[in-house]
Amino acid sequence: MFESAELGHKIKKSEYKKEVPVLREELLNVQMELTESAAFQVIILVGGLDGAGRGATVNLLNEWMDPRHIQTHGMGEPTDEELDRPMMWRFWRALPPKGNIGVFLGSWYTWPMLNRAYGRTKDADLEQSLDRARSLEKMLVDEGALLIKFWFHLSKEKQKKRLKSLEKNPFTRWKVTKRDKKHFKMYDRFRAVHEKVIRHTSTAEAPWLIIEGEDARYRNVTVGKLVLSAIRERLDQQALPSRKILAPPIMPSIDNLHLLKTLDMTQSLSKEEYRAQLKKYQGKLNRLTRDPKFKYTSVLAVFEGNDAAGKGGAIRRITGALDARWYQVIPIAAPTEEERAQPYLWRFWRHLPRKGRVTIFDRSWYGRVLVERVEQFCTEDNWLRAYGEINEFEAQLARHHIVVVKFWLAITEDEQLQRFHDREQTGFKRFKITDEDWRNRDKWEQYEVAVCDMVDRTSTNYAPWTLVEANSKYFARIKVLKTLCEKIEGKLKELYEEGVDYLEKPKKGK
Repeated sequence: MFESAELGHKIKKSEYKKEVPVLREELLNVQMELTESAAFQVIILVGGLDGAGRGATVNLLNEWMDPRHIQTHGMGEPTDEELDRPMMWRFWRALPPKGNIGVFLGSWYTWPMLNRAYGRTKDADLEQSLDRARSLEKMLVDEGALLIKFWFHLSKEKQKKRLKSLEKNPFTRWKVTKRDKKHFKMYDRFRAVHEKVIRHTSTAEAPWLIIEGEDARYRNVTVGKLVLSAIRERLDQQALPSRKILAPPIMPSIDNLHLLKTLDMTQSLSKEEYRAQLKKYQGKLNRLTRDPKFKYTSVLAVFEGNDAAGKGGAIRRITGALDARWYQVIPIAAPTEEERAQPYLWRFWRHLPRKGRVTIFDRSWYGRVLVERVEQFCTEDNWLRAYGEINEFEAQLARHHIVVVKFWLAITEDEQLQRFHDREQTGFKRFKITDEDWRNRDKWEQYEVAVCDMVDRTSTNYAPWTLVEANSKYFARIKVLKTLCEKIEGKLKELYEEGVDYLEKPKKGK
């Protein structure tokens, strides 16, 4: 696999001096065109062996291009804040917006490879990490990002020569660390892991580009030309006319399931029963979130439902039981310009809770398979692939011991109409009813079909949907509180059974 990168390619100094000014000008021109169009973002991953010139080449790219529109991230050991969240979170939040270039010196491959080379993990663990990496990259590419992956390689003999050369020079000696020397002794082990990773993650949409790292001039020009070519080609593609195929106005159910029709909407509670159970479950929720082991997990509650189904009221009964310092409610509306410049899930990624915290989403990432599907705000391909992307996202949350609780609050069409009229006639509730609510009501059947498909496709064992019969607000609020308590209680029981060693915060890089 690496044989072609061990052939000793070189560029003469005279040729280099001739090529670089032209290359720099072309790179700046294409970067300016990218910035002005803001059609897509460019994500450059730079990986490879110690001493192969990764850092020097990244520095040169920053020198050759406009630094205002290129962000470089040296992804070293994760911070405590990053360890509190899924491994991918540190990369999610650092993604460049459309029109910009993001360079990652170290990537989502770094720690899985290091852990496997050091023997901390097994092949199966590495495979799972690679699956997650492929899923992320496919999602980024499907969202329109241009992903360029460079792997800088040196033969064992050339790496040894490179490290010795750096160590001889008093001005570069600092570049050779104990870690570099240790990794050189593990060269064969690292090469085996690297080959496996590159073989399994070099895909049609995001292939690895192997760069020979011995000759700096060859390395720099090759990387510059590849970046230029990739951006130029994508810009030319963007200029071509394209026809978006939208979902038809009336859409049949994907799986022909009608789960909402099976709900018993007559369930209710008396005011006295409600008050007693509200006190019981709010007290229980408060105790659970103050449990000593709660600091090793976090809760992410998602609220979706029909307009006027009582999501806000249910959320207030949850927050009324919590310490205001440790929860956050995220209301989701139409995306901002900043959010439109990022992959769809970015606006949700950045609000993930730290350990010991509760985050509540009033509407969520399910908007893509609900409102965006029905209102034709995205293509059919986009909302169809969103099911898989959402399931992968929630699987990562669950793997990081985040309790994911998802509620769909359902009311009947007649009950919604009554609540709409009540809101119009009550002064302090009028702000809750808008023209958009009435427009959505006209598409009741289409939304019902979309909800049934959503529940069927995204209700998993690690993040199941809870359907809440919400014609009775009292019944709905208690069901929400009771379900939330059960989920948190189950996670705490799991943590206690796993024992103290399991609960210790992992060391950085482990």
